[in-house]
Amino acid sequence: MRIESLFEGARLALDQLRANKFRSTLTIIGIVVGVAVVMAMSGLIEGVRSSIMSELENVGPNNFMIARYNFTGVQFGDMDGPPWGDNPAITVSEARAIDELPGIRVAAVGVDESGEVTYESQRVASVPVQGRENGWTEYTSGNMVAGHDMLEHDVRSSAPVIILSAPLAETLFGPLDPIGRTVRVKGMPFEVIGVFEQAANIFASIQSNWAVAPYTAVLKHLNAWDGMLVVFAVPHAGVAQDEAIDQVITTLRTSRGLTAAADNNFAIVRQEQMVETFNQITGVFFIVMLALSSVALMVGGVGVIAIMMIAVTERTREIGIRKAIGATRNEILWQFLFESATVTVIGGIIGMAIGASIAFIVAALTPIPASVPFFAVVAALGMAAVSGILFGMWPAWKASRLDPVAALRYE
Repeated sequence: MRIESLFEGARLALDQLRANKFRSTLTIIGIVVGVAVVMAMSGLIEGVRSSIMSELENVGPNNFMIARYNFTGVQFGDMDGPPWGDNPAITVSEARAIDELPGIRVAAVGVDESGEVTYESQRVASVPVQGRENGWTEYTSGNMVAGHDMLEHDVRSSAPVIILSAPLAETLFGPLDPIGRTVRVKGMPFEVIGVFEQAANIFASIQSNWAVAPYTAVLKHLNAWDGMLVVFAVPHAGVAQDEAIDQVITTLRTSRGLTAAADNNFAIVRQEQMVETFNQITGVFFIVMLALSSVALMVGGVGVIAIMMIAVTERTREIGIRKAIGATRNEILWQFLFESATVTVIGGIIGMAIGASIAFIVAALTPIPASVPFFAVVAALGMAAVSGILFGMWPAWKASRLDPVAALRYE
């Protein structure tokens, strides 16, 4: 097919759009919606993923956790309980043994609890209270903006002291200085010794109200369950993550008396496993969005068939004249295919603009650095063009098969 014929097909498609604006708008609206959904979702998922990767870089990509089980994967149990139910809990003495390993710089115990935090008439429900010890900031990027971190003595003595996140401190105290004041966590008094401002990321925006207290105080005063203790491990600089993990595994297997054939009755949770879990979740979500956008594309495709069939009917005499002066069936076929592809590509470009605008607005108004990846642009344009060709095939085939004599007689 000659290049001139392609340009002619594009010109005729644009003429059809201009001549039938309302009909053309209804035709391409499904294409616009489908492509916009794909573009916007791609931008949001890419933004969330880049935010997660940035956060992992900030807290150290080599850091890992030692836990009773791997909580990044879904594990179904039976009537006897979860599959990890027989695993012994991680103990403080095991954490101290890990802390003494040559490849480990910090091994901090952690246990989580949640409850209502109050100050006078101010109440904040379901606040996560992270029981930690010195070194917890190695796993949380940000700065202490008021007061100070917990001391070793606070941990040893189970002191009821607490560090509030900046948003929680603002909610409870407003313009007042929170340092030295007493809040109640699940009804128990805790003295505020610090305010921590977490680095901006998607997690900070989702869960802004939280607190940190000595893990011993959380166990003693808030009755947290010690069966879910974890250890946050930070390798020494220059020590590979795998080397540090091998040291931890060897230590725990030896202390627990596991034989060579026995499986680990504990779990090592790497940072990248959280990313993999996120990718699995967003992958399913993205597939659902693609399915929904495909419905919109089908609606748009039906509109393409309708408008192209009308175009074939309206231009029957034109097709007969073109055939009479030498146009082949293939040239007629490609002309109408290119017209239908032009219609859907125009819809795709509009949808791309809308989807990119949504991603831009999200990036401007939220901590999510949403950005449309290049592959999404290529996929959107390709999807629009392929839709035009597929849905325009029948009208184009019908046009190419018109008998020129009958077409010339058509009124």
